Amino acid sequence: MSAKPSAWYSVINIREIDSPALLIYPDRVEENIRRLIGIVGHVEKLRPHVKTHKLPQIVRMHLAQGIRKFKCATIAEAEMTAACGAPDVLLAYQPVGPKVERFLKLQKSFPRTRFSALADNADALQALSRAARKARVTVEVFLDIDCGMERCGVPPGPEAIDLFRLITKLPGLKPGGLHAYDGHIHGRDLLERTKDCDAAFASVQTLKQEIELAGMSVPSMVAGGTPTFPIHALRGGVECSPGTYVLWDYGYATGLPELDFLPAALVLTRVISKPSRNRVCLDLGHKAIASENPHPRVHFPQLAGAKAVTHSEEHLVVEVAHSSQLSVGDCLYGIPWHICPTVALHSEAVVIRKGRAKERWKIVARERCLTI
Repeated sequence: MSAKPSAWYSVINIREIDSPALLIYPDRVEENIRRLIGIVGHVEKLRPHVKTHKLPQIVRMHLAQGIRKFKCATIAEAEMTAACGAPDVLLAYQPVGPKVERFLKLQKSFPRTRFSALADNADALQALSRAARKARVTVEVFLDIDCGMERCGVPPGPEAIDLFRLITKLPGLKPGGLHAYDGHIHGRDLLERTKDCDAAFASVQTLKQEIELAGMSVPSMVAGGTPTFPIHALRGGVECSPGTYVLWDYGYATGLPELDFLPAALVLTRVISKPSRNRVCLDLGHKAIASENPHPRVHFPQLAGAKAVTHSEEHLVVEVAHSSQLSVGDCLYGIPWHICPTVALHSEAVVIRKGRAKERWKIVARERCLTI
């Protein structure tokens, strides 16, 4: 079964691409960035997360559209983003262990980029201060606030105020502001999601006021991800940090119906066996598609009603209504349920322009270490 020539994802020279493979469609990426800016209203309110794509080419697409601030999860992502000439990079992670020295080296290696990091712990702040003093640099630190996800961050309250004060007093550190990620809020209904988001962020806003009443300044606030960024975009003084919008995936397309982004990255797979009348086996195992969620882990536009039966390292067996329409060697295009970890499984992406595979992009920041 081949894709219809009119389908947006069809690749003319598909026989030249081995599978499984990650396909990226740059025209759709650029359109998603435009749509993001249209929703938020101004590039200054944006600090998109690069963890979804990990690609310098896509960082440059953002820069070309006027976005100057970025958010990263790893030192490698931060290095890649700075190497593209990004003026402002936030490492949304508390540096501990060797990451402290790596972060300081990163700052010295890219003096034209303004770096900042997160912290939620006094011991971590003390260690960062000692290292900064030794390196004779100043580190900008955002206090990471737990607004309900219970993963990282300190809850709003007296401890948070004390930690913010510690950032202002420790030599080698300076406060960047507050960071609050509400990844636990992703309900399908927009009104309910807005209500939950507003309730979670109210305590962060109260904390900001209390810090200011204590005589300290909160330079900026960074909040939200893809499900909540349109809500935070309505607030003054808040930078929005979505990530998935840029490539989109079937999970968010299903769960966030009001967000009109385009799937811009697919996986290519082939039928490698037909074990029974209504089953086919594909070369799309755990190593090629994110598998942390239950099925469906991938949506096949060409296979209406396909149902995953078994999934292992190299194989995905799906049940289909009419396997007779499929032959061994046929190509299928899949929209991942979760694109971010799917990208990280691939060392390179095949770039599709005007329906043809033209080049390959190395997924640079899937590595844990580049040069630093």
